[in-house]
Amino acid sequence: MRVWVAVLGVLAAAFQVPRPPPVVWQPQTSGVTVRLRGVSAVSALVAWASGASGTVLRTTDGGRTWTPRPVPGAETLDFRDIDALNDRVAYALSIGPGAASRIYKTSDGGGHWTLQFQNRNPKVFLDAMAFADETQGVAYSDSVDGHLVILTTNNGGREWERVTADRLPPALPGEGAFAASGTNVALVGREHVWIGTSVSRVLGSTDGGRTWTATTTPVATGDATGIFSVAFRDTRHGVVVGGNYRKEAEAVDNVAITADGGATWTLVKNRGLSGFRSVVAWVPTAGERSLIAIGPSGADWSSDDGQTWTPLRSDGFDTASFAPHTVVGWAAGQGGRIAKLTVTRVNTAR
Repeated sequence: MRVWVAVLGVLAAAFQVPRPPPVVWQPQTSGVTVRLRGVSAVSALVAWASGASGTVLRTTDGGRTWTPRPVPGAETLDFRDIDALNDRVAYALSIGPGAASRIYKTSDGGGHWTLQFQNRNPKVFLDAMAFADETQGVAYSDSVDGHLVILTTNNGGREWERVTADRLPPALPGEGAFAASGTNVALVGREHVWIGTSVSRVLGSTDGGRTWTATTTPVATGDATGIFSVAFRDTRHGVVVGGNYRKEAEAVDNVAITADGGATWTLVKNRGLSGFRSVVAWVPTAGERSLIAIGPSGADWSSDDGQTWTPLRSDGFDTASFAPHTVVGWAAGQGGRIAKLTVTRVNTAR
């Protein structure tokens, strides 16, 4: 009897129907060939993307068509980050030293753009931004002369104020951020903000960006190495990912999680990421604990708040974003590549 049970078990395993992957990747046509490093999903139908050569794109039909929404006078800029609130309102951030670091806003779907911030300090280099709503936002720059550079707005970007040094921890040598996916700034509500830095610290604020603290994470740091993306699903549970962007297939101490709002971070050592990852995103369904981390060499999936990860078969991308209250998102990357992501299996266990 035991022999037959064993044989039946082997046969069942051999003929078992494979479990479908948790994410369906649907390639789409962007109409451009530049590298896209910014993407912002608003709904299952609306998303924005941005990249080199002043590129800004928008879809309002779920990605069947992507329409250019050019920013006048910005044809040479590299828009590494875009944050959209709906099909009409979006902010685009360009990187670069001095005047190349800018923030634009549109309120009519990209028909017109307003230059809200243009840097005048040749040492400032904007990296990323995030918005809680149409009024409150935070932007981050590489440090300057030993001081962190964080900008905040409370009036929709009409005015950007630099946080004063007395409300910030000192910068570590060379501390900045990797402007690789527009996702090293994260917000939950209007009060909680986190920034992942190039020296693998997480800067945190619980008062809307007025005052800040810094926490060192166990993520590896060094040349071309550090935190590239930070994401929080609530005020307690967060994850940071990164690695060495010059070694895309390697994953060495490049993911850490927190369950106390970023006060402490735990390195994920077993069943971690399978390569360098430039973006991590929560799947924002109710009660969801699932995450996707993506980089130029592939992607990984977690269903337990980032404690364990499973590789996904996918093309490489630089950035990704999921629309609120949906299981639909988009990933974008080199050569104008865009894919629509639809989550087919979620884990609502707590």
